[in-house]
Amino acid sequence: MALFCRIRTSATAATFHLRYFSVLSPDSTPLTSHQKSRSALSLLKSEQNPDRILEICRAASLTPVYHLDRIAFSVAISKLSEGNNFQSIDTFLQELRSRPDLQNERFASHSLVLYGQAKMLNHALTAFDYFYNEGLCRSAKSLNALLVAAILAKDYKEVKRIFVEFPKRYGIEPDLETHNTAIKAMCESESSSSVYSLLVDMKSKGVKPNATTFGTMLAGFYKEEKYEDVGKVLNLMKEHGIPVGVSTYNIRIQSLCMLKKSNEAKALLDGMLSKGIKPNTVTYNHLIHGFCKEGNLEEAKRLFKSMVNRGLEPDSQCYFTLVHFLCQGDDFETALSICKESMEKKWVPKFSTMKSLVNGLASVSKVEEAKELIQNVKEKFSKNADMWDEIEKGLPQ
Repeated sequence: MALFCRIRTSATAATFHLRYFSVLSPDSTPLTSHQKSRSALSLLKSEQNPDRILEICRAASLTPVYHLDRIAFSVAISKLSEGNNFQSIDTFLQELRSRPDLQNERFASHSLVLYGQAKMLNHALTAFDYFYNEGLCRSAKSLNALLVAAILAKDYKEVKRIFVEFPKRYGIEPDLETHNTAIKAMCESESSSSVYSLLVDMKSKGVKPNATTFGTMLAGFYKEEKYEDVGKVLNLMKEHGIPVGVSTYNIRIQSLCMLKKSNEAKALLDGMLSKGIKPNTVTYNHLIHGFCKEGNLEEAKRLFKSMVNRGLEPDSQCYFTLVHFLCQGDDFETALSICKESMEKKWVPKFSTMKSLVNGLASVSKVEEAKELIQNVKEKFSKNADMWDEIEKGLPQ
């Protein structure tokens, strides 16, 4: 009888593992951990069924140790929360606590962030207390994760309460990241002026601010259009011996572009160049996006050309931004040229942008170019072939 039970248990376990294995590899081809993560991420992006989402995550044995797995976790939680499957999220995250490889502070901290992403802050607070009692949440790392969870949940009052009360309650010493996260919350909630008192508090505790501290403050003051305070922060950086480099300029340029002040942002670029500070791809991305949003496509195209002439490689997002806005501005020929360049690098804009480009080309009597583009896309994305066939049938013959 005992032998029969052991055989039955082994058979059940084998069936369980085989079922999960087939979720990620339908043809039963053995997968490495990295291949499992890639397969899971690909499946999660198109999956809507909550039970299926959880099954994919379980099959991949996701862990926050790896970047790809963290992305997969985030996609899964987003999909579940969008469908209001909050009980499934809580059940899944509690279930993961029993995995031997996840009984550590890294997982504990990441699960807090995932609760925050799902706007389940009360669950994050309960989980923090549980992990603390288990000996897993005993450092600033976990405290910082809880603060991030509160920010993701956009509960800024709770951020303040956690920052003030939890270090004493749990005997955790806040570090620089703790203070920087609190500053981020103040700036996001448009309470940037409060950061000055926090700087005084940091000084009294011997916590030295860094470039991230001041960069966050700059973004906050720009958001509230408090330009005098921007100047004060730049002076504080000098006082603390923190150089104003390309990262600081990028924050200022992005902030101005978000305020639809791209010409002022461009002036900052000119100032950088005059001081011998080399802009990077991020600098140009912000400016190109800013000018596109403001409808100044000619300046966006000039900046794109300037970036390439400086030896900088545009990234996929830069290409996608230009193609999207050029189509909106009816400059389909330039959009096609940039799209082709992007596709040569194996970066293809999303379906809606490509559809807009194809239809736009047809509208300016570039039907053959439109058909050629469709063929190129179908070769790269065969799963959308039927959709493209329909679009192609609607083109002028």
